[in-house]
Amino acid sequence: MIDFVYTAKDKENGEIKKGKISADSKSSAASILIERSLYPVKIQEASEAESIWKKNAFGTGIKAKDRVIFTRQLSTLVKAGLPITQALSTATEQVNNPKFKTILQKISSSVEGGQSLASSFAQYPNIFNNIFVNLVDAGEQSGNLDESLVRLADQQEKQQQILSKVRGALVYPVIVLVVILLVVVFMVTTVLPQVGNLYKELGQTLPPITSFLLGVANAIIRFWYLFLLILIALVAILRVYVKSPSGKRTFDKLKLKLPIIGPLLKKVYSARFTRTLSSLVNSGVPLLRSLKIAGESTDNIIIEEIVVKATEKVKTGESLSSALSGHEEIVKLVPQMIKVGEESGSLGDMLEKVAKFFEEEVDQAVKNASATIEPVMIVFLGIVVLFIVVAVLFPIYSLVSLIGTNSPGSGGGGVPSGL
Repeated sequence: MIDFVYTAKDKENGEIKKGKISADSKSSAASILIERSLYPVKIQEASEAESIWKKNAFGTGIKAKDRVIFTRQLSTLVKAGLPITQALSTATEQVNNPKFKTILQKISSSVEGGQSLASSFAQYPNIFNNIFVNLVDAGEQSGNLDESLVRLADQQEKQQQILSKVRGALVYPVIVLVVILLVVVFMVTTVLPQVGNLYKELGQTLPPITSFLLGVANAIIRFWYLFLLILIALVAILRVYVKSPSGKRTFDKLKLKLPIIGPLLKKVYSARFTRTLSSLVNSGVPLLRSLKIAGESTDNIIIEEIVVKATEKVKTGESLSSALSGHEEIVKLVPQMIKVGEESGSLGDMLEKVAKFFEEEVDQAVKNASATIEPVMIVFLGIVVLFIVVAVLFPIYSLVSLIGTNSPGSGGGGVPSGL
């Protein structure tokens, strides 16, 4: 028996599903999937899929901007009345990224071979996620593929803008921390040992703080390779833990509890959720399916679990606004505005308005966070500098005072006058 990884389309609701199955061959795996009412889109051996994952572990090499431009061009061509195969081929020719162009050429060949556009995109989940595939699928089924592609491009563009703003807010504190670290390392490994040698030659005792830092400096200088290995091991262990289910859950929960960052991330998640949900609902994707995908789009397990529970309540007849209420992780405005949309019968449009509101809120929150972080970093930098001054300059000042006291003519009498 061989393990296969598959991508398949549910014949009942059209949902794209992925998983692992054991069979004697690819054809046997396909037969098993068909018996389960799943239409096979892509089947490959698990070992082959793993090598592809490793190849893309450090990124696909395809920027979000490339996808946005391609999606907009494809939408324009489809709206102009071109057949999907010709539109796809023409849009592919305009792509400059060689890797992306190769993948799009394979997708174009798949469509020409009779596959749907959505199932062809689904063959490359590292590049085209569930949101992308489901919006394209909804557009194909409703006959409004061009409108779905426009919504998709807008959704991707907004997500990237929010991500860029959050990353930009973190640039300043990261730079300050790196500078502080470099200064501390330089002082501890270069200046401090010289002070220690000077004290040793004069037979004086180092102050406790200086003595401690000197011990750390000597350990770093003598066993730097061990410290480097320990640092690499800690980073690797942390990465593995954060990617594990329990680790990601802990990290995602911590992010929501952090001061300054927590409230900002809640708005980011609200913007992602409402933007994705509005795009899916407006494209004709069923609400329950849209909720599942929108919950996953937040990239936070805590928020996703809340949405899953809310989906179960919606299945029993409860309103979405009521199902999302009462959770501190969800900004209160979200269920309030959803309730207005439900009562007016324009849930999709209301979700889009909420998404725009939160995107503007994120922009302002990022500016406020930057303004708050800067003085905090300055105070932190001041504390570190003060510690370095006490540990390094104070011993030097003490030595100067000692030499001045013991020098001829100082009246200290520490040095015989006949010498």
